[in-house]
Amino acid sequence: MVEILSVLGLPLAGAAALAAVGHRRHAAKLNMAASLATFLAAAALTARVAREGPLLALDRQFFVDPFNVFLVALTAFVGFTTAIFSDSYMRIEEEHKRLSAARLRLYHSMFQLFMFTMLLALLTNNMGILWVAMEAATLTTVLLVSLYRTPASLEAAWKYFILCGVGIAQALFGTILLYFAAEKLLGAGGGALLWTELNAVKGELGPVVLSLAFVFLLVGYGTKVGLVPLHNWLPDAHAEGPTPVSAVLSGLLLNVALYAVVRCKVLVEGAVQTTIAGKLMMGFGLVSVVLAALLLSRQKDIKRLFAYSSIEHMGIVTFAFGMGGAVANFAGLLHMTVHSLTKSAIFFTVGHAAQKVGTQAIDDIRGLVTISPLVGWGLAIGSLAILGMPPFGVFASEFLVLTTAMREQPWATPFLLGALGLAFAAIFSKVQPMVFGETTAKRLPLRPSMIPVFAHLSLVLMLGLWIPPFLAEWYRQAARLIG
Repeated sequence: MVEILSVLGLPLAGAAALAAVGHRRHAAKLNMAASLATFLAAAALTARVAREGPLLALDRQFFVDPFNVFLVALTAFVGFTTAIFSDSYMRIEEEHKRLSAARLRLYHSMFQLFMFTMLLALLTNNMGILWVAMEAATLTTVLLVSLYRTPASLEAAWKYFILCGVGIAQALFGTILLYFAAEKLLGAGGGALLWTELNAVKGELGPVVLSLAFVFLLVGYGTKVGLVPLHNWLPDAHAEGPTPVSAVLSGLLLNVALYAVVRCKVLVEGAVQTTIAGKLMMGFGLVSVVLAALLLSRQKDIKRLFAYSSIEHMGIVTFAFGMGGAVANFAGLLHMTVHSLTKSAIFFTVGHAAQKVGTQAIDDIRGLVTISPLVGWGLAIGSLAILGMPPFGVFASEFLVLTTAMREQPWATPFLLGALGLAFAAIFSKVQPMVFGETTAKRLPLRPSMIPVFAHLSLVLMLGLWIPPFLAEWYRQAARLIG
């Protein structure tokens, strides 16, 4: 219980402290310290779950098993590296007069509050609190996306608020239906919304009500995942918000929203005894992969380009979880990991590149290896990794998804292969001149903070070559739990 309280309490305390002193010179260091403490607490919680197995705490309101503790550790790690990146990035933004001291205070405090909402959504055992945490995440990220207060950022924040507000309302209705189905068995009160209690009696829940509930839950939380057709908020939010916000949106929020969908899928499949939930997820996932791949070639803004890439990859993960089974679930969990690490690293390099060149327009960014070799090579390696080039971990996870689809869902294989080919051509053709193209700009004297970038890419490379036995067993246990 101490570990859970630490994981939740540290970012909440960090948010309160930064709300008071977030405008001061060393606020970024406090943000890093709070994020590091949260990561260490998450590591301690992970070690305890690995040692003792699933945990219930605080009158069963919090539940930790191999599935969510893996995401807790990933969320805390990416949050910590993003806080490191934020230090130099936000300092330059302040020097360029794009942000005032008051806006920096808002950024630092909301960053920690966002981390709290994500971790609360992952750790809670109560489906109602899960909904509240996702709604709170929406409100905090609206403030982060609109941080610059430009017309474009305000429009992006408004679009994000409206679309995700509509989506989260659908999820609320699905949660109410879930409670309605469970109340007859578990009685009135909060116990009817506890996931562990629902999972224990899922075979006795009404299949018709559960099927209807899953439709609303999939549409609601799927909006936060960025699944088509309610995906339009994601490219705008990435393009107009600060780059650290883009990193945590792609690396964390999408994973947590998909986690909520998968938890609901487990209940529905146990109640309905059919694959209707999996088929819906495969359908939404495949449409998202194909549409995102088609739209990649039309992008002119570098952050929008990789935002559509996030839609594509979350579609792949959704499709994998929709297929189900040990191998597909293992591949989905691995892809969630490598996508979070790779995409956040890419946004780190993109942020530095846009700051150095002074624009996010793809056509105006050329010769990054000349201007700043570390940024150029970071973007090149990150792009190759996210495109699934061996030996990076994205190749391993996509290979597992494709081979499983060939065996179990052969009709979907041509669509997946075609979409992956289109995405490769679109991203590679745009990134290559940005990195290696000719430029008249001089090499910049300032060395950016690239430690988070190469730390992430090193982990992705390792996961493509060798998955540590404890991590592989972790994935297998989580795959069985959601299988």
